[in-house]
Amino acid sequence: MGMLPMIASMVGSTSAAVGFIVHLVISVLIGLALAVPGAGLLTGSLVRSAIIGVAYGALWWMLGSQLIMPAMMGMPVLAIDGASLMSLMGHIIYGLILGLVAALIIRRR
Repeated sequence: MGMLPMIASMVGSTSAAVGFIVHLVISVLIGLALAVPGAGLLTGSLVRSAIIGVAYGALWWMLGSQLIMPAMMGMPVLAIDGASLMSLMGHIIYGLILGLVAALIIRRR
């Protein structure tokens, strides 16, 4: 969708590879922000953890791709189009997997 060079521009690059790495680092930090302090929330059922993860993914779609990044780049905020809806799906899938994996790891400890 052409978003990786845009993400890379946040650190002064235009490389899709740099954008991918920046996006992965942000994803890890956001994942830790749920799993570490929210460990108590994820100790219930897997369904509950999945719902929390989906909501968390949707929240970060709104914050990251609809508010923070466009504001940093001088673009319109809350611009909903086909690409942003695909991004929402990606964030929901990320949150679902995050919620389930974090819950399973927490259960093993």
